[in-house]
This record gives sequence, C-alpha cells and structure tokens, in this order.
Amino acid sequence: MKKRKAAMLLAAMMVVSSLTACGGNGKNKGASGADVPKQKEEAAQEEKETSEQQSTSSKEPVEIEFWYGFGGKQAEILEGVIADFNAGQDEVVVTGVSHSSYGETNQMLQAAIVSGDVPACYLSDPVASTRFAERGLIQYLDDYIAADPDFDKEDIIEVFLDYCRDDEGKVYSLPVWGSTQVIYYRKDMFEEVGLDPDEVFATWQNVAEAARKLQEYYKDVPGFYGFEPMYGADCLNEMAYSNGAAVMSEDKRTITFDSDAYVEALEAARVWINEEKIMGIHFGGDGWEYWYKTIDDVMQGRAGGYLGSSGDQGDLDFDIIAAHVQPGFGDHAPAPYADAHAAGIVEKASEEQKQAAYKWLTYLNRTGGMKFAMATGYVPVRRSVRDNEEYKAFLEENPQALIPLEQAEISRKQWQDLTGGGISDALADACDLIEIENVPAGEALDEAAAIAQQALDEYWAEQEE
Repeated sequence: MKKRKAAMLLAAMMVVSSLTACGGNGKNKGASGADVPKQKEEAAQEEKETSEQQSTSSKEPVEIEFWYGFGGKQAEILEGVIADFNAGQDEVVVTGVSHSSYGETNQMLQAAIVSGDVPACYLSDPVASTRFAERGLIQYLDDYIAADPDFDKEDIIEVFLDYCRDDEGKVYSLPVWGSTQVIYYRKDMFEEVGLDPDEVFATWQNVAEAARKLQEYYKDVPGFYGFEPMYGADCLNEMAYSNGAAVMSEDKRTITFDSDAYVEALEAARVWINEEKIMGIHFGGDGWEYWYKTIDDVMQGRAGGYLGSSGDQGDLDFDIIAAHVQPGFGDHAPAPYADAHAAGIVEKASEEQKQAAYKWLTYLNRTGGMKFAMATGYVPVRRSVRDNEEYKAFLEENPQALIPLEQAEISRKQWQDLTGGGISDALADACDLIEIENVPAGEALDEAAAIAQQALDEYWAEQEE
C-alpha cells in the first residue's frame, strides 16, 4: 500500500515538474518561448506552398488547337506569330490548323461541335461568329475580360469591337486585325501635274476633276485612266455611303439603295466611267484577276490611282505610290467601312482549354495581330499600337501603313445581308448594269431594290413565324 502511494506521489511530482519546465501555465512552448503548434502550422504551410510551387513549375502546358481559314504567305506569317507566342511563355502551346477558307473553317467547326471533338478556338469572319454566338456555340468573354486587369476594352478601335459584341454590348469574340479600303495614287504623276493629294481626295467630285487633268496630261499613254475605282459593289457603296445613303433602313426592314442620295452617287460613277471615260474598271477573269489588273495599271503607269484594300500594301511600291483616306461626296464626310477578322472560343471546350485559349486570343488581339498587320498590310485593332516601339519603327519605314489605321477611326461596320445573299446579289447585279452596261443608276437600282425588298420581307416573315 505504501509502495503504491509512493509511486502515485512520484508520478504527480513528475507532472508538476513538467508543467513548471513549460512555464507553469499549461501552454506548450519550446526552448525559445515560441508556440510549438504555431511553428508546426507555419512549417506545414511552407511545405504546402513549396509543394504547390514545385507542382506548378512541373505542370505540363495546356495544348490547344487554333483553326483558321487561309494558306500561303499569310498562313506562314500567322504560324510565325503562333511560334512567338509559344516561345514567350510556358503555360499554353498553340497548334495552328489551316483550312482553305473561312467558309471551310466554319463548316469544319460546326461538324466538330456536333461530334464533340472541338478545337479550343478559331479565327473566322465576324458574320459567322455572330451566328455561332446566337446559337450558343461559342463562349461569351465578358467574365474573362472582367477578371483580366490588362485587357483595356476601351483601347480597341470602336468599329472593330462592334463586330464582336451583341446588341447588349456583350463580347463573344475578339477582333485580331482588320481591313479597310483606302486610296492609292501615283506620287510622281500628282507632282508632275501639280495636284495636291489632300485637296484631290477631299471629295469624289475633286477626284473626278483630277482624273480629267491626268487624262489630258497622259493622253499619249495607251489605255490610261485618271483614276480606277475598283470594280464591284463595294467601291460604289463607299461612294453612296459618303453621300449619306445606306443599303437599308436602321431597323433593317426597308431597302433604301434606291434613294436619291444613292442614285446620285452611282449615277456620277456611271458618267465618269462610261461617258467621260476619265475612270476605268477591270472586270471578269478568274478570281481576283480584275483586282491585280487594277493594281498593275497603277504600278505600271497606266492610271493615276485607285481605291483598294489596306491589304494591298504588300503588293505596292511606295517609292512611287502613296496612300490617302477616302473622300466624301459633295458636302458629306467620308463614310468608309472597315472589316474585322474575329477569333472566338468554342463553348464545348473544357474550362482549362478555354482559359488557355483566352491567353492566346488576347495575345493575338494585342501583340500578335500587330505583328501580322505589319507583315501583311492589315490594320491593328488597338489604338495603343502607336505607342509600341516596334510599330513606331515600322511606321518610320512605312508611313503609308498609318492611313488605314487613321481611317479605321472614322469607319463604319459593313452592312450585313440578313437574307444570306438576296440583297447583295440584287445590288451587285445593279452595279454591273451601271458600270459595265451603262444603264442609268436610277433604273438599275429601282429594279434591284424591288427584288431585294422581296427577299428582305421573306426573311422577316420567316423570323416572325
């Protein structure tokens, strides 16, 4: 009994001794006085962070496919942009997949969505992206943009962003580069005849007067024209819009290309081409043959200038040629259109793929698109490109590249044919009659407007069923 009490007393003394050594307050402290649990917690947290860092550093990059619809030199340039992106970071690897056209990309993309085996992202025309967005096939980007402090939506030139958002302002694709039609003219001819480009290209009427002077001065040059408006409805539409006209009403219910303003502009073009013959056009041939014949006329001294795409700049010699913003018609300001090339993220892609695609597309929207534009003559979509040292150096060597960028700031969206071709076909036929057959503009446009209105009425009837 005494032995048991002695043992219990000894155990109690050991507990008291242990508590005293720990400060006597029941808290577990180490030799330095620091809380041991806290030390263990901090050590565990440090170990966790180290483990996460090691996991992140060893994580494989996300591989994504990017589909686009062109080949040749432009595809080579885009693949170079993709290579630059892949080399500049280690989170995403982009593989470009080329198709023959945007149309093929659109078809392949729809088939892939049906099968479920989709690319993460694609590049196409904005009309296709709009339709994909309406059908819920592509990812809206507003949440991604809101979480990205570096995006700066206000930096994107308005007309290009307009192609990529819905009526509520929600963004479903990103513009990566654009195009617009600008004036190109022979510097040497203008100097020789004493023409001031800024005065000449203030109005279409001034262009006609300059064409008369050039025609007279170079009358001994076979096949010479003072100016060549590019064949087709686009150039004539530019003239009409710069006279305050439009293809259809704002509510898109009524065809208006038979208005007085439209007729006035196209009738002037008919007279200049077919009666005065101070302007000329090429038409027919295979594909873009008429386009390159027009360029050749200016390059080889058979024309004083022409209206063409910003993308033509790679084919022109700017030792003898300069660029200028489009004219207005009469007292009206210029009203050129600008197109956007839009890239989107496929809704059926995984969230990991979407996040990776967003990183790639924002790079393309900022830096990659600028690089592509410098190599091709297309237009960067961000205003801040002017502050980029690489682009500033490029403009020093290529001042003509600034003209499409400046024109984009005053440009409008290209009108869109809701009927899938009914309106544009009727208008194109009327323009052919005016340019080629010398049919008075009022007559040609009245007949075409009736056909186009029927197609538009049928479209709205289908929508309201």
